[in-house]
Amino acid sequence: MKRVFIYTRVSTLDQSTEIQVRELTQYCEQQGWNISEVFEDKASGSNTNRPAFKEMLRQIPQKKPNAILVYKLDRAFRSVLDMSIYVQTWSENKIEFISLKDPSLSLATPTGKLMLHLLGSFAEFERSIIIQRVRAGLDNAKRKGIKLGRPRRKNTDEIVELRNQGLTLKEIGKKVGLGESSISKILKSALELNPSEK
Repeated sequence: MKRVFIYTRVSTLDQSTEIQVRELTQYCEQQGWNISEVFEDKASGSNTNRPAFKEMLRQIPQKKPNAILVYKLDRAFRSVLDMSIYVQTWSENKIEFISLKDPSLSLATPTGKLMLHLLGSFAEFERSIIIQRVRAGLDNAKRKGIKLGRPRRKNTDEIVELRNQGLTLKEIGKKVGLGESSISKILKSALELNPSEK
């Protein structure tokens, strides 16, 4: 039976790897494969600090998986060079690399190798475009005088007071111009700092 390492990644802490894990697990069950380990990271694609990925690499020589399964190419690799080095190394060690959403990839054929590098290039290009857009958006917000970063203490005090008045997260959000998830985090932090306010 094929032993598989599953690797998943999301870009931010408030996202979940649940969908990736579920679909990858279902795929393994359909193939009759045994899932040896599941590794989950929460970090941007360009972030080198991916502890789960590093732990996966550390365990490969010990547990000797037959395959490494990911949801998409860009979940695992930061660049085409990055991808090429890892996939080639795994292939030389008889470890198959499988991307669920890129089923045509295979190092066994010249066409598969070409497709692997093309899709890797597109993923890297898409990530670069997103980074540029985010930076442009931040620059535009600054030019318009929009203040970025965490809310000041004054905002926190106002949010706590509105909550004490019985307003819902949605109602508070409308008054202070923040989303419900941000309001929830601010209230949670305020309660941790001042337990007497619970």
